Amino acid sequence: MFDEFAIPVEVIPADIEEVRMPDESPVAFALRLAGEKGLHVATALNHQGRTPLVVAADTIVVHDDRVLGKPVDADDAKRMLRLLSGKTHSVVTAWAVGRAGEDWTVDFCDTKVRFYPLSPSDIDAYVASGECFDKAGAYAIQGRGSALVERIEGSYSNVVGLPAGDVLRAIAARGVIHSVWKP
Repeated sequence: MFDEFAIPVEVIPADIEEVRMPDESPVAFALRLAGEKGLHVATALNHQGRTPLVVAADTIVVHDDRVLGKPVDADDAKRMLRLLSGKTHSVVTAWAVGRAGEDWTVDFCDTKVRFYPLSPSDIDAYVASGECFDKAGAYAIQGRGSALVERIEGSYSNVVGLPAGDVLRAIAARGVIHSVWKP
């Protein structure tokens, strides 16, 4: 996404604990994680004498107020896919944009995703593809997982992992690009 807008990117993983607090809503959980990730990376860079604009995000899949993270194994992936089969769930991506020592822009995007009813053989075949691993909710809409999805309501790029329009506008507001159309 950033390449198309000539924004140089350095990927720096934020090593933070990702545990939902008791009584924390799924959206509050994602917002907290995005903010903590951004602050963690910005602080580490600041200690190196660097103050670049940091973009941090966290994507979760939510069904019936239950957060579905990345599956731990094939059985867990199958459990998640059975749960989502024939139903609508939310993909929530919270994002944070800012620099160390400055105010941050923090927001979220919520996209509704409806799955087709999935047979056990559909689920087995998708899990066997290996695409489900390392993905919240055990699927990737941008790959083979697109065949699981009946429809979406909202931002497609959010389901892939980052609501492009929202984040690019926040970056433009910080002066890193002049607009989303003219880098």
